[in-house]
Amino acid sequence: MQIAIENMIQEIQKPVDQELSGSQRKAELQSIKQTAVDAKELIVEREKLEQLIKGLQQDGEIKEERDYSGGFAEQYSK
Repeated sequence: MQIAIENMIQEIQKPVDQELSGSQRKAELQSIKQTAVDAKELIVEREKLEQLIKGLQQDGEIKEERDYSGGFAEQYSK
C-alpha cells in the first residue's frame, strides 16, 4: 500500500506538459486531481488500519482467525 501511495505522489508532482492545450490539458489536470483524491483516500485508510492494529495490539485482542465453516456446533466447541 505504501508503494502505491508513493507512486501516486510521484505522478502528482510531475509537471503538466506545457504543449497540451484545450481538452487535452483539462483531461490531464482532471487525471492529476483524481490521482490526488485516490492517494488521500489510501492514506486515510492506511492510518485507520494502523490505529486499528495499534489498538488491538494494546488490548491483546489480536487472535488467530478460526474457520467455523463446519457449522454452528463447531463455532462453540472451542
